[in-house]
Amino acid sequence: MTTAASAGCYNCYTPPPCTTCYQQQYVQPQYRTVDETVMVSPGSVVAHRAPAQYRTVMVPQTVMVAPPSVQYERIPPQYATRQRVEMVQPGYSYYAPVQMNCASCGY
Repeated sequence: MTTAASAGCYNCYTPPPCTTCYQQQYVQPQYRTVDETVMVSPGSVVAHRAPAQYRTVMVPQTVMVAPPSVQYERIPPQYATRQRVEMVQPGYSYYAPVQMNCASCGY
């Protein structure tokens, strides 16, 4: 922090920073929008079971035509793009000189 002597306010009775020599400035925070890919649902595998199939060949005899089976269906993962806002630089304040000489004390 600057003192009254280093700020150019000599013999000034205002506590540093001298408001007649320096004025507080504020810089707004900086933001940006970021696109990111997120997984909405993971991939999966679904099993579809089929029972055995039977048919009567002759009146007293039933035979298996197809054995029981399982078929697998693969479902791929689903993705989406999401936007989010993130802060690049926070806001801050600083003191900027208003004039070279102090208006309150004349120095």
